[in-house]
Amino acid sequence: AFDSEYIKLGTRGLKGFTRGRIENARNLAKVVSSHPQYYASIRPSTERIAGMKDMIIQSLVKLKQLYPEAIFPPVYFVVGALNSGGTTSKDGLIIGADMYGLTDQTPTEELNDWLKDVIKPVDQIPHVVAHELVYFQQNYDGRTLLEGSIKEGSADFIAELISGKHINGYVHEYANPREKELWEEFRGKMDGKDYKGWLYSGSKGRPHDLGYWMGYKITRSYYEHAGDKQQAIHDILNIKDFKKFLADSRYEESLK
Repeated sequence: AFDSEYIKLGTRGLKGFTRGRIENARNLAKVVSSHPQYYASIRPSTERIAGMKDMIIQSLVKLKQLYPEAIFPPVYFVVGALNSGGTTSKDGLIIGADMYGLTDQTPTEELNDWLKDVIKPVDQIPHVVAHELVYFQQNYDGRTLLEGSIKEGSADFIAELISGKHINGYVHEYANPREKELWEEFRGKMDGKDYKGWLYSGSKGRPHDLGYWMGYKITRSYYEHAGDKQQAIHDILNIKDFKKFLADSRYEESLK
């Protein structure tokens, strides 16, 4: 049924999400059958998404004002396999609506620790779209921990500028009081490719994705020290030398 009634009838976005995230109908059936209460609970949340269109469009307009070169791909909302809140591809921006079903009544017994950390309320959707939209503008990839963190953190920062909020508030709540010690730890690892504990993972007693926070702090410092804010946005989206960008941000200097 998932194959014939959902994936085969789906949009280009759903088919793109299937290749990279859902995998196939059998995997989706397996995930849904192991989380039946959660999936049953998210319908009211997913039905609210269509009503957020105007708010999302406001963010697109704001980005165009800040970055006239901005491009705007199609945006798709799909129900996936509880492994991705969103991605970008040649098909456009694809948002995993199943990751935005959190309410006060959400059954959590079926969710592992990672899902309990990352599942968000549906009212985060406009900010998620803004975050994913920034990826579509970035003209670089992140390889080292520094590069990956700036890639993710700059998406959070610009998403906040255009939509009023980013989606990693809980990470900032943990990290801001520990900023100097986290910077010292990050500085020792930032030139390597070991993301453990910083990107797409967490460690005991710490939230996932602290690298998003660190990249946000560096990017915000760059923007705040820039005289020409529109040029600063262009610079953030077209970084050629990440070490120079870090130095120009004066982030470390601001901690002293």
